Amino acid sequence: MSGPAATTPATATNKDGDSAAAAPKRRGVVKQVLSGDTVVIRAQKGAPPPEKQITFSYVLAPKLARRPGAGGDETRDESWAWDSREFLRKKLIGEEVLFSFEKPANSNREYGFVWLGKDAETGENIVETMVREGFVTVRREGRPSSELQRLIDLEEQAKSANRGKWSHVPTEKVRHIKWTQENPAHLVEYYGGKPVQAIIEHVRDGSTVRAFLLPEFQYITLMISGIRCPGVKLDSDGKPDLSVKIPFADEARFFVESRLLQREVEIRLESVNNSNFIGTILFPKGNIAESLLREGLAKCVDWSMAVMKSGADKLRAAERTAKEKRLRLWQDYQSKAPTFNAKEKDFTGTVVEVFNGDAINVRLSNGVVKKVFFSSIRPPRDTRSIVGSEGEVVVPQRGKNFRPLYEIPFMFETREFLRKKLINKKVQCNLDYISPARDNFPEKYCYTVLVGGQNVAEAMVAKGLANCVRHRQDDDQRSSVYDQLLAAESQAIKGQKGMFGKKDNTPLRINDLTVDHSRIKVQYLPSWQRALRTEGIVEFVASGSRLRLYIPKDSCLVTFLLAGISCPRSSRPALNGIPAQDGEPYGEEALAFTRDRVLQRDVSVHIDTTDKAGSSVIGWLWTDNNVNLSVALVEEGLAEVHFSAEKSEYYRQLKNAEDRAKAAKKNIWANYVEQMVEEKPVVVEEEKEEKTPLERKVNYEDVIVTEITADLTFFAQAVENGVKLESMMAKLHAEFQANPPTVGAYTPKRGDLCAAQFSADNQWYRAKVERVQGSNATVLYVDYGNKETVPTNRLASLPSGFTSDRPYATEYALALVQLPSDNEDKEEALRIFAEDVLNRTVKLNVELKPATGPALATLHDPTTNVDIGKQLVADGYVLAEKRRERKLKDLVEQYRVAQQAALAAHLVIWKYGDITQDDAPEFSR
Repeated sequence: MSGPAATTPATATNKDGDSAAAAPKRRGVVKQVLSGDTVVIRAQKGAPPPEKQITFSYVLAPKLARRPGAGGDETRDESWAWDSREFLRKKLIGEEVLFSFEKPANSNREYGFVWLGKDAETGENIVETMVREGFVTVRREGRPSSELQRLIDLEEQAKSANRGKWSHVPTEKVRHIKWTQENPAHLVEYYGGKPVQAIIEHVRDGSTVRAFLLPEFQYITLMISGIRCPGVKLDSDGKPDLSVKIPFADEARFFVESRLLQREVEIRLESVNNSNFIGTILFPKGNIAESLLREGLAKCVDWSMAVMKSGADKLRAAERTAKEKRLRLWQDYQSKAPTFNAKEKDFTGTVVEVFNGDAINVRLSNGVVKKVFFSSIRPPRDTRSIVGSEGEVVVPQRGKNFRPLYEIPFMFETREFLRKKLINKKVQCNLDYISPARDNFPEKYCYTVLVGGQNVAEAMVAKGLANCVRHRQDDDQRSSVYDQLLAAESQAIKGQKGMFGKKDNTPLRINDLTVDHSRIKVQYLPSWQRALRTEGIVEFVASGSRLRLYIPKDSCLVTFLLAGISCPRSSRPALNGIPAQDGEPYGEEALAFTRDRVLQRDVSVHIDTTDKAGSSVIGWLWTDNNVNLSVALVEEGLAEVHFSAEKSEYYRQLKNAEDRAKAAKKNIWANYVEQMVEEKPVVVEEEKEEKTPLERKVNYEDVIVTEITADLTFFAQAVENGVKLESMMAKLHAEFQANPPTVGAYTPKRGDLCAAQFSADNQWYRAKVERVQGSNATVLYVDYGNKETVPTNRLASLPSGFTSDRPYATEYALALVQLPSDNEDKEEALRIFAEDVLNRTVKLNVELKPATGPALATLHDPTTNVDIGKQLVADGYVLAEKRRERKLKDLVEQYRVAQQAALAAHLVIWKYGDITQDDAPEFSR
């Protein structure tokens, strides 16, 4: 933009010699200030209203800089040009004024005066104000008049007062404008999403403006984020074709001009599109994009909405308001969104199965299972291709046993993410739309799924494990949080996450032993048999005792049969020419029981052998709660003990479980009648022990005592396991740091093996739930022996890789001693015992293993070899326990002698005499 040309006449007069000030007065609103002596005034009515450019009579303002390509070469500001323009802009923009004008015969411009106020007599004469403040020069050539003389006098006063351009300021009052931005992306990064002060200089259309960023005077073209207004149609040369009128384009441009043109605003730069910037404009009354949408003058645009830092939901809501009212662009709008009943729309349930990255099965509180598809996202696809013999690109042929889960790149990672995050967790499902049936696929109910308040689909997209479906712009069938999905995808692409990365998308290589059985016995079985437990994932449940197992360590699939039980067969559908088979009684119940507990869960197994054909493995399986599934099925009356279990270490557990199921007449035992069996004399185990002479065995083990209880039991860790324990804890802490658990996702039950966050250091440790009371739970830290009551939100499921190790802390009772009955004496005894052994290395020998309770053990000091328990007796802190086991006879005698010595010396608990005599008849009541 620039000021008037140098050849502009100084005055405008009518044929009688009167100046333009005497011309008829009109009212209007100042739309734009072009320079210190030129304004554009619009009428007060119309959309858009007519407008007129007025150049001030008798004066000349310094010329503003002109950008290159705008009708000529680039020019710089004349001194005080910007100050002159800004003074006038701040005073007049958007104000209602009075103006008069004349058009000289020898000019194509209209000259006149402008008054700010109700009338010319009382209002402020803007031309005079500009002269008085020293922002313009009075043209003295031309026909003399009273107005000209008035302006000359004011100019002399301004010169005398050193105002404005007459102030002799030593520095040059010009801007240094950056008309083009060489690296737009760098500028966006430089401002970092913070609001930047700016002045809107031009409105190209309702959603595109040009502005100066202050204070650096960077000139930018800005496309408003998230919206698009009707624009001008371009001709074949790419120039605006004003002969073609686009509906509501002029109204949208006027709407923005009347609110933003030459106003001071804040701009938040968010992205770039070629050389144009994309950002949000904030003006005093809010966000201009929201206002345009609310008035039906713009539509939401997905691609630019994805770059918005915030506020996308407000834009959608504003557009929705215009649609409902059918305003302007939406005057013919017809909603395509289906109506849902309350039961379909929103519900809460527990996830029981995850499909290949785009759907889950959710069980409702009434037991009904619903299939839920994720809204507006698409799981990984097989995009691999090969070059044919003639150079053509073809998709490789899929084999007969093609398994998408493992062979499509990132499909397994997507499924694993969902499985670990959702299986057995409560989720909130909000219905967005119903995708109609097509291509032999049924209709899909698509939901936004939340777990712990987090949108699952958004989390998938953010990790690069899914991408967004590109809906048509007018398609309402989309996720209710579609903009957040687009933003997450944009960040994933920028960060090269998952399938958006540059590395080759190679599929997971697996050994499918369900098809190729030949390698089971030779290659895998020996190592599985040697392992105490092997971690796996249950991929499919065929019946109550038949599963398909994925073993990550060996990257193989294998058919797994539960050992030790015989389970009723479930029904089987017709497959590959084999007719359908009916199930046995309770076969479906057994199938459902197993599915509910292990399908897509982390489990641990011990594999014993294979079946006769060598096509399946047989073994024992423990659930993620460390429950033996064979025993659980028998306990529920859904399986019976198989004779092959008699030689296993779990036979007694199975037999006891079966007896309890029979007694309760559960399921397959509903009609069971117990048969009377003639009793045979049984040799009692204890009697056998008595007949067999036993000697006390001494086998010292170095241990560290980690915890002491109020009952004089203690927990100890074997010193030789220290390195293994430290390694496991380091891995556990790293796992929880990398994958923090979802708060409230885990529901603790008594007996569960879980992870607990210790209050002293906020680290996660293995723990066993001993008691649950409301929102608190008492847990035992199994590797250390200490107990703590913690809020249940500090508990989480224990990752599968940490369930197989036995607890590193074992509970023992101090052998052959007992605490005194007096509470103070008891506390003192425990304090002394703690001083002797707690967090110290001692030698431990197991003396006796009773049928119930912890093993009885003696402790010795490793340096002096002193029996710590006997020393406590000798020092008078505890009593010697009377036991009758023959193998402990000599040790019991030593403890008795130590107690007698303490009694004789009246030590501690014996200071008032023999406390054991309190049990004599004369002390009874």
